[in-house]
This record gives sequence, structure tokens and C-alpha cells, in this order.
Amino acid sequence: MNVNEVISNRCSQYLGLELGSVKTIHPNDHVNNGQSSNDTFPTAVHIATGLNLKNDLIPALEILHAELLGKSREFHRIWKIGRTHLMDATPIRLGQEFGGFAAQIQKSITRASQALEGLHEIPLGGTAVGTGLNAHPDFAQLAIDFIAEKTDIPFRKADHPSEAQSARDALVECHGMLNTIASSFYKISNDIRLMASGPRCGFGEITLPPTQPGSSIMPGKVNPVICEAVVMVAARVFGNQTTVTWGGANGHLELNAFMPVMAKSVLESIRLLANVGQTFAERCVHGIKANEERCQEMVEESLSLVTALVPLIGYDKAAEIAKECADSNTTIRQVCEGRLQDLCVTQQQLDIALDPEVPVKQNSIQRLENNGGNDTNK
Repeated sequence: MNVNEVISNRCSQYLGLELGSVKTIHPNDHVNNGQSSNDTFPTAVHIATGLNLKNDLIPALEILHAELLGKSREFHRIWKIGRTHLMDATPIRLGQEFGGFAAQIQKSITRASQALEGLHEIPLGGTAVGTGLNAHPDFAQLAIDFIAEKTDIPFRKADHPSEAQSARDALVECHGMLNTIASSFYKISNDIRLMASGPRCGFGEITLPPTQPGSSIMPGKVNPVICEAVVMVAARVFGNQTTVTWGGANGHLELNAFMPVMAKSVLESIRLLANVGQTFAERCVHGIKANEERCQEMVEESLSLVTALVPLIGYDKAAEIAKECADSNTTIRQVCEGRLQDLCVTQQQLDIALDPEVPVKQNSIQRLENNGGNDTNK
């Protein structure tokens, strides 16, 4: 309603009239003609949210995806130890891990696009309660076509104006997608933070760019501050999810009075995710370096490397070797080389089994043969 008065006064200025000359351009009779705050407010929220998704979040996600995909290719040849339950598992390519991160962000781009699609319906023209009272029959379509042209977003007239005005389900759905994106951010940044932990007394598999001195008392200590910024943003978005969900559930009859807090929460989440996503890409992911020697060292020391011997010696014998290695603080290779005859394997078979590259290639060839040349898992 305040906007109507501002527009009315601005029109008066253009006409050379005094401010407050409402009889010429009336805020209600003229500016608000065919409209109500009950259909314009949710329309404005959808426009603002749609523009922020299109112009800010999706481009930021595309930048982050490109950086992660680049690291996936850069690190493809490097093998490291995988981890499940935070315990040593079988080897995995460092590039494969980053490829998984890139895939998460690719899906995040899809989710952001789906969130935008859900906002395409707008209730303009429904006036007070969705019936279109006092609105010209052509007003809604003409106005929505104009909005779509100006925003380059295919907004359209709501299929059911009553639903579009009384319920804010599209906004709740939108923030649900944002919440999922935040969850992906949280997982990726935490994994990168763990992989970079140390640098000498942790995993130390990768090195993060030194953004700033990290300690006022420990010289030379550099903390993963960008990763920590990402997880804090995610925490804020998780909180906004509760607010938006609660707000959406509290529409009563023909109007939802929680729209202001829902709009604030959704727009804040988009802004935070877009800003931290681009910062994460440019000031962290871009400068990540692999510690290849450390990765190879941990592959060789891992007890889970014995898994590759199961097809040769069986599960029970492999478990026995793993226990012996743990008790004697030796590697799988060292124990097996001392028991080649007992295990009935040759040195060549042992070398092939303990080289993560060879079994993976063999499995890929076997899958290709089984699938007629179409490897769906590669």
C-alpha cells in the first residue's frame, strides 16, 4: 500500500503537480487498479526469489561445479585410501572423490532450477481472495506477460488463484531445495576440511590455500576458514528451513500472513549460498593441491588393502593377515611377501592385487564384456 502511494506521488511529480495530489493519480483507484496486496505481495516474492535464483545462486553453483570438476580431472591419477565410518577402507582415486563433489553440485544446479520452476506460477489478478473481483479480465495475463519479458523468467498465471494466494507451498518447496543444497555444501566442505587436516599429524592428503593466519598464539598455523564459513552458512540455511516450513504451514484460510518472514528467510538463504559458494570455489577449491606422496603412503599402510587378496586367498585368510599386520605394525605387503608359499600366490599375483590400478581396470574390462561394451559404472 505504501508502494502505491510512492508511485502516485512520483506520477504527480512527472505531471508537475504537488506531492499528495492524489485526485489526479490516486494510489488506490489508479495505481492499485485491478490489484490487491493479497495477490501482488506473493507475486513480488516469487519475482524476487526467481531473480535471485537465476542471477545469483545458479551462476555461483556453476562456478563451483567447474572448479570441482577441474580438480577431479587434475587428481584422477592419484590413488588414496578410502574411508567408511571414518575408518580405513579400500583405495579410491582422489579425482573420483572430487568427481563425487562435482556431481553433488551438478545436482544442486538441477535443484535450484527446479526450485525456480516451482515459482513460475504467480497469483496476480486474483485480487482479495483469488476470485479476481474488480480486476479487468485481461489484466492478469497482460501484466504477467510483461513481467516475464522484463525478468526473462517464464512466469505464468496460476492454475488455481485461490491456492496460489492462500498457500505458500511453492516457497516452502523452493527452500527445501535450498536446504538440500546447503546439506551438499556442508558435506563437501567438511570432507575437504578432513582431507586437509594436519598438515603433518592428520590426513594431510590435500593442502588448502593459506587464506589467513589462523592462530594468535601458534605461529604458522593456518586454519580452513573458508570451509568453516561454508558450514556456518549451511547451519543458517538449516535454521531458515524451519522458519519457512513453519511459515508455510501457518497460512489461515485465504491468506498467509507469514509471507514477510518467509521471504526474508528464502532470500537470505539464496544470498548466503550464492556468496559462500563462489567464495568457496575461488578462494579454496581453486587453490587445492594434492599431497601425492602422503596419499600413496597411506594406501600402502592401510590394512584394508588386504580386501584385494580375498579372491586369491579367501576372506578368512585375509582377515588373519590383517590381524597379524595390526599386531606387528607391518604392512599387508610385508606380511604377504613373507608367506607367499603358505598363501599359494606368486609375487606377481601379489603385486597385481595390491596395485589399486590393476584390479579396477580388470573389473572395468569384465563389466564391459558383461554389458556388451556399455559400462554403466565407469
